[in-house]
Amino acid sequence: MDHMPSATCPDAQSAAADMAEPELPRGEGQPIASEQILQGRSCVLIRHGDALYALRATRAGKLILTK
Repeated sequence: MDHMPSATCPDAQSAAADMAEPELPRGEGQPIASEQILQGRSCVLIRHGDALYALRATRAGKLILTK
């Protein structure tokens, strides 16, 4: 007898939770699209306090933040 996964299956629930929009902390504004930050560039520098970070967009569509 084949077992078909259902919506109550823990694996299905965790997969659905991974795809859900993350909850924002109270008092936070709306999300900012990465396109607004990058403005057509593949890398932007971000100063945070005394530190400088690089936010890069990969060819695979991922974002990488490095110090």
